[in-house]
Amino acid sequence: MTLHLHDSASRREIPLDPVTPGKVGIYLCGATVQGAPHVGHLRSGIAFDVLVRWLRRSGLDVTLVRNVTDIDDKILTRSAEAGAPWWAWAYRYEREFTAAYAALGVLPPTYEPRATGHVTEMVALMRRLEERGHAYAGDPGNVYFSVRSFEDYGALTNQRAGSSAVDETDLAPDKRDPLDFALWKAPRPGEPASAAWDTPYGRGRPGWHLECSAMAHRYLGEDFDIHGGGIDLRFPHHENEQAQSRAAGYGFARIWMHNAWVVVAGEKMGKSLGNALTVDAVLGRAAAPVVRLALASVHYRGAVEFSDVSLAEAATQWERITSFVLRSADATGEATDDELAAPDALPAAFTAAMDDDLGVSAAMAVVHAELRAANTALAEGRSADAHTGQVRVRAMLDVLGLDPLAEPWRAGTTGAGGAAGGGAAHDALAALVEGALEDRAQARADKDWARADAVRDRLTSAGISVEDGAGGARWHLAGGA
Repeated sequence: MTLHLHDSASRREIPLDPVTPGKVGIYLCGATVQGAPHVGHLRSGIAFDVLVRWLRRSGLDVTLVRNVTDIDDKILTRSAEAGAPWWAWAYRYEREFTAAYAALGVLPPTYEPRATGHVTEMVALMRRLEERGHAYAGDPGNVYFSVRSFEDYGALTNQRAGSSAVDETDLAPDKRDPLDFALWKAPRPGEPASAAWDTPYGRGRPGWHLECSAMAHRYLGEDFDIHGGGIDLRFPHHENEQAQSRAAGYGFARIWMHNAWVVVAGEKMGKSLGNALTVDAVLGRAAAPVVRLALASVHYRGAVEFSDVSLAEAATQWERITSFVLRSADATGEATDDELAAPDALPAAFTAAMDDDLGVSAAMAVVHAELRAANTALAEGRSADAHTGQVRVRAMLDVLGLDPLAEPWRAGTTGAGGAAGGGAAHDALAALVEGALEDRAQARADKDWARADAVRDRLTSAGISVEDGAGGARWHLAGGA
């Protein structure tokens, strides 16, 4: 089956037909680094990480561009309120986003361009639009896109007139039409001089929409395969991106993909609603792979209800998955990279589910079915079947970024011989846990079952799960924090 994806523009599932055979170019709207990342931000990163993993598993060469908006009104306002330089404020939170992506197992993008590094490309795009009759200069430093000059405006969302239209400059006196939106913006009174650049149109800074079109063109060319982002970006941001890029004569994105929100008590998660859960706060309540599982196992176009209940359910699933993988690796040997990459490692039902618009819910059902069968084989001593089950389960989990024995989760698992990796903090934890397991092993040898149970109970209460196997005791961090 060919991979079909839901195209937000045509509102139907269409086959992926790459611009360049064997290669896929993706532009993903990344972070506006005005503050700390919350779980809602990471939903998009994880959803498109699964897409990238599936495309690569399918043999495609993927280029992922995920931008950083490091200059905008909110960054300037918040940095000024904090008495910090705007660029330092933006860089601080850019690093926090990078750390959050890494903590949740999101692969790094191929390119991660910043808006402030692509002013030259933005000026070139404005000139092209002006030459083609789709942009005009207002007061010094202001440049606008003429919405009515482009007949296909609204093709993505069917929104145009009567909307809250397009940006905060709707009533600017130098605009020819209230529908027009800003490509370039003159400095406002009180803004730092460093937050503006000299251009043929006057000194100013980028409009939000212009930067993405300029960077997509720079890294992916005139036509590329997929443009992604959160559903809240469809209008006006993505509508404006598409309009200005196509008005410039570029084909732009062939497929638009939008992930749904994370919701808390039925409401979209967001800073403005006061219900945003920062990634740091959530990782204080649950282990990182548990958080990823809670976010990744819901279809990208479906809302994720994020709560203590959903985290507890994900923790139970992760414990079951990790327990089997460790026990089967101990009993039958750890699957090799070649085994995991083999064409027949993925069950046909899993492949069909993923090819159907990344059907992760159906794919997870296949994971659990294979897990049950492999657990039964392990219990019955059918080593070959248990090992095959390990290969299948781990190959599927790898597509979802959730293989317990792959990075970064491997650092949370260990065998009788010691920690599987993970840096100084994990090495220190491993030394303490292994010391306790040695005490437990001696207690068991002495048939002092009460002392052995007490050691295990202390580890369990600390969030450490112990599995006894033929090669000795294995431990790993349990689902909770």
